Amino acid sequence: MTPGIVYLVGAGPGDPELLTIKAKRVLGAADAVVYDHLVAPEVLELAGPGCERVFAGKKGGEFSRPQSEIDETLVRLALEGKTVVRLKGGDPFIFGRGGEEAAALAAAGIAFEIVPGVTAALAAAAYAGIPLTHRLLSSSVVLLTGHEDPSKPGATVRWEDYARLKATLCIYMGVRNLETIARRLEAGGLAATTPAAIVQSATTVEHRRILGTLGTLAELAARENVDAPAMIIIGEVAAFSETLDWFEPARHQALAR
Repeated sequence: MTPGIVYLVGAGPGDPELLTIKAKRVLGAADAVVYDHLVAPEVLELAGPGCERVFAGKKGGEFSRPQSEIDETLVRLALEGKTVVRLKGGDPFIFGRGGEEAAALAAAGIAFEIVPGVTAALAAAAYAGIPLTHRLLSSSVVLLTGHEDPSKPGATVRWEDYARLKATLCIYMGVRNLETIARRLEAGGLAATTPAAIVQSATTVEHRRILGTLGTLAELAARENVDAPAMIIIGEVAAFSETLDWFEPARHQALAR
């Protein structure tokens, strides 16, 4: 049997309308879809009624299928001659393990394509009215994972170094470790008064934003019971959300009608 092909597809941040045209096309042609927890149901429904659906996601550190098992599933389905879509929230190559899966497919001789998606940092910022770059305030953006325990010996993210870049910091999966991350950024020289924001469930009906500073954000997150998925944005540009936020007011107006 001639092997099929695997599309590593970014499903975007949650709003189904942010899906790319190519992603919609390959979903419609898929024989099997291997999908993550954060994929919106409306996106999954774009696959045909006869399409095999395989759940491969996790939520908040709960038990999930090992990555090796997911890799094996993708290879097996492709060897059965199927057109496979590996559907991931956001973008497959930004904290999505897409690189690992592409490497497994390449090693098995399986054809694959990458279909980029709108990653959470870009979407959360845009929907909260935060320009990640600004001619006067920020000429660089850094995407970081906050999932790693910043207090453990040998941690790979050197937060003190990032504090000195004068860049906009976008932190994925960092709510649980936010207090320690903030302390280490301050230790690196980033002022506690630096504007900061958290955007939870960006672009969805559960979207909400919390504005503060580097010094207050962890306390605010705890008080507001912020949970994943949430994007943390730290930098002078975060202050723009006070005047440029457009999504929440528009949503509230729509609900009031």
